[in-house]
Amino acid sequence: MSRSLPRSAKRAIALGLGVVLAGSLAACSSGSGGGSSPDTASADELAAALTEKSTITVWAWAPAVEPIAEAFEAKYPDITVDVQNVGTGADQYTKLQNAIKAGKGAPDVAQVEYFAIPQFSLSDSLADLSGFGYDDLEDDFTASTWNSVTDGDAVYALPQDSGPMAMFYRQDVFDKYGIAVPTTWDEYVAAAETMHSADPNQFITSDTGDAGFTTSMIWQAGGQPYKVDGETVSIDLQDEGAKKWTSTWNTLVENGSLAQTPGWTDEWFRGLSDGSIATLLTGAWMPGNLEAQAAEGSGQWRVAPMPQYTEGDTATAENGGSSIAVMEQSSNKLVAAEFTKFATAEEEGKQISFDAGGFPSTTSDLNDPAFLAEAPEYFGGQKINEVLSQAAADVVPDWQYLPFQVYANSIYSDSASSAYSNGTSLDPVLEAWGKASADYGTQQGFDVTTK
Repeated sequence: MSRSLPRSAKRAIALGLGVVLAGSLAACSSGSGGGSSPDTASADELAAALTEKSTITVWAWAPAVEPIAEAFEAKYPDITVDVQNVGTGADQYTKLQNAIKAGKGAPDVAQVEYFAIPQFSLSDSLADLSGFGYDDLEDDFTASTWNSVTDGDAVYALPQDSGPMAMFYRQDVFDKYGIAVPTTWDEYVAAAETMHSADPNQFITSDTGDAGFTTSMIWQAGGQPYKVDGETVSIDLQDEGAKKWTSTWNTLVENGSLAQTPGWTDEWFRGLSDGSIATLLTGAWMPGNLEAQAAEGSGQWRVAPMPQYTEGDTATAENGGSSIAVMEQSSNKLVAAEFTKFATAEEEGKQISFDAGGFPSTTSDLNDPAFLAEAPEYFGGQKINEVLSQAAADVVPDWQYLPFQVYANSIYSDSASSAYSNGTSLDPVLEAWGKASADYGTQQGFDVTTK
């Protein structure tokens, strides 16, 4: 497989964080108008659709989508692809929801983050791509990303990229304080205390309370706080995994070992540049952001597996990532489906995504020797993709998101901000968040129980 540019140098920000939507978002409360395009087609019928003049509209914010559309048009000159950036995450989902309720105005294809898939799939707003034979693509993708876009036999989208979590760390900072790189959470907490005690301006990491990070950390701890069966939902943010995470994280919150620096700010990148923030626990899409925004840290950053609760374990979670979905409202589903496949599963489309900074969700690319051999100077010549590829294989299975996760994420800071600023326990934060999420779900017509 040829690669025109090293992916490690250009990975883009994965927008898997909490977002705010206006108005009611519950999947069960809305209905699409439906399209006139068939929901099933053979390979021959799909190919024939690409030889007839037609246009599809794609809503997406990822920079790779525009060049992917251009490549698709070059391959299929009878097709026009109209790519529209109607907003990132929250803004796009609001517009999608409004179009679904109106029964018109939705695009043929949309970029949808994994945590938002249930919101749209439960209302039958996303076309089931298994009718086009795309269920046969399961083995092409990692188990965690495939699980995020499917429900039983239904395939509601195809994974575009992924964000398996790893620990990015400053080797120079650990060397300065004579601390071994932590492999367990107990060692991580001890390292935090050692460096912060030595220098009150030195922090192991930063955290001001983020829903996407919180759910990923509970996932890595083996928690399953959300269980969804159609419109029946159970929320338990006091389960064993959630308690396991807070038992570790409370120590860091309560003793002031976490920098109270909001992510993606200039101050945050300065901390990453000068090493006052010594680690990041985040998705595999992070390297390009460090190289671009924390250039002074070049040569000092390294990547290691996530610390574990039990020595010898290898558990991790996903943090961020998006899929490409065909809207049920589309009147050109066959072409829309083939574009979706081209963008995510075919070599030319994947290559464009990689060159724009996407971290693979496809197993063949994660195991590609050229990919694994990349050794960026920024990371001291470490073959970081060996760690990140293994992380993709070590994601804890069977995670579920709420069918109103977008809203739930948007209210997390209502409960969390005071705990982080005052250095108090996160257990009541999770309890309050679970109750508020359950109340919202009930108001939207879901049958919600909470513990």
